[in-house]
Amino acid sequence: VQLQASGGGLVQAGGSLRLSCVAPRRTFSWYRYGWFRQAPGKERDFVAGISRTGRDNLYADSVKGRFTISRNNAKNTVYLQMNSLKPEDTAVYYCAADATENLYRATATQAEYDVWGQGTLVTVSS
Repeated sequence: VQLQASGGGLVQAGGSLRLSCVAPRRTFSWYRYGWFRQAPGKERDFVAGISRTGRDNLYADSVKGRFTISRNNAKNTVYLQMNSLKPEDTAVYYCAADATENLYRATATQAEYDVWGQGTLVTVSS
């Protein structure tokens, strides 16, 4: 499985961006997905996760109410809509996939994700 993340860029504080992560069509529905981020000099942290059905979502406390994760099975794409961006959201964002039989639960556990995309840089200026 290969994941292609895109949509990063430079935005002013308070602005919005939408990240996309495209996965292979044939196996897209077998996976739950997550977004993680890594700021310079820091560890990679969980941002958001979505179940295979799309009905269960998880968010880091720092992004709740501002970010929304979604999936479009017809387009084999996972999205991260980011609103009200802050300078502290600046990081490389990675999408990840976990092959699981569990249809209904998202996961925030980084070790459970076994496929990773290449990352896309988000820079939020103050």
